[in-house]
Amino acid sequence: MTRLLVHVEGQTEETFVNEVLAPHLNEFGLTSVSARLMGNARQRCHRGGVRAWRDVQRDIVRHLRNDQECIATTMVDYYGMPMDGRRAWPGRSEAAAREFRHKASTIEDGLSASIRQTMGPSFEEGRFIPYVMMHEFEAMLFSDCEKFGEGIGHPQLAPRFQQIRDQFASPEEIDDSPDTAPSRRVVDLVPRYQKPLMGNLAVLDIGLDAIRTECPNFRAWIERLEGIQA
Repeated sequence: MTRLLVHVEGQTEETFVNEVLAPHLNEFGLTSVSARLMGNARQRCHRGGVRAWRDVQRDIVRHLRNDQECIATTMVDYYGMPMDGRRAWPGRSEAAAREFRHKASTIEDGLSASIRQTMGPSFEEGRFIPYVMMHEFEAMLFSDCEKFGEGIGHPQLAPRFQQIRDQFASPEEIDDSPDTAPSRRVVDLVPRYQKPLMGNLAVLDIGLDAIRTECPNFRAWIERLEGIQA
């Protein structure tokens, strides 16, 4: 049995993997799909956030070495990645100067190279599938603004969400300024927005098909996971 371990940065992504992604991938033969928060599993209050790559890499490598049937992947936000100093993620500083369409792949190539170098020449590269979300989890919710509004109990906001969505070629491009990041835009309209609960309720209404249609990077990741030979 092939086990898929998804390294995520926060509780929202953890819930998404365990309650939305896992049941979907079960249909493709993967019977063990689970999320692991980047951080100290014994200190829940300190979990979440994008940690230093060296710490995340150590965790990924440990699982790959200790479980030969384990496949590891990531679901991590480009914007929150450290890009300087000892905490930097491979490719993050280079990606800052690239066109949007090359940013995620630049980092994903760097992560793959880092894991491959650490694991050694006998490592099966298919056992590590990096995925970089260009922006926050909330960006995906703009894939269907009507169902987004319905899913969080504010259907009257669908036109406002659509106005935001229409400014960009895809939801993945909704910009990453601290003042205009996807979650900030949502909170401005829904001050009591509860990210883990309401975000994942919205995803259930929106559905993975709509998200993969609107978000090409996400679609490519899901297709790789669906293609894993269980």
